[in-house]
Order: sequence, then C-alpha cells, then structure tokens
Amino acid sequence: MATTLNQLREQGPAGFVFCRFGREHRQPLLDAIGNARRDACLARRRQAAREEERRREERMAAEREARRPVCADCGQKFADARWEAIGCTRECKRQSHPHLCEDCQDRAVSAEQQTEADERERQEQERLRREAEK
Repeated sequence: MATTLNQLREQGPAGFVFCRFGREHRQPLLDAIGNARRDACLARRRQAAREEERRREERMAAEREARRPVCADCGQKFADARWEAIGCTRECKRQSHPHLCEDCQDRAVSAEQQTEADERERQEQERLRREAEK
C-alpha cells in the first residue's frame, strides 16, 4: 500500500489517497487495508438476502398456483393463456364457458352447435311433415 505526503495534506488520512498494489484506484485507509471479517459479514448478508428473495419468489409462485382455476369438467388446471383470457373477458366480453379449459370449451361449443343444428333439422322435418298432411 502506498500514498504521498501531498495527497495526505490535500485530502487528509480519511480521504481516497491510499493505493493498494495491484489495484487501479485509490481508496480510504480502511478499505485499502481490507477487513476480512467485514467482507465475510457482508458476503453472508448478501447470501442471506439472495436466499430470502428466492424463498419469497417460491412462496409467491406457490400462492399463484393455489389461486389457479381448474376446469369444472376435466379438473385440469388452466394454462396461463386461458387464465388470462377468462380474466380479461369477465371485464370485456363474456366467454361462453369461463369455467372450462380450452379443450372442454371447444367440445361444449361443438356439442351446443350440434344440438342447435339437430333442433333446426327436427323443426324443419316437423314443418315438412305438417305440410305433407295438409
């Protein structure tokens, strides 16, 4: 470690005047000397903060998964896109089956369309039968 008297006079012993060999910048005396215990303490604090952040993120992910809705038909958890879609459509426009996953909703919509088509066909057959009887 080195310094000059001129730098000590200008900035004092607490200033950035000490140069530790092997480093490019000047430091205050305590930083230039180094403090292994302080460095170890700071490293432990950083590690504890990282660990706490990891646990917080895991807890938040678990809470989010616990809130994730499931399909009323098959019991499968909703995908993120489906979950977002039903959340938006509740405010924007009504989904036909917000309690069903995409596959079950497709099947339900197809079944409804088929039922409507069958009903129209039945009504048409009934109308034709009535006309034939007249």
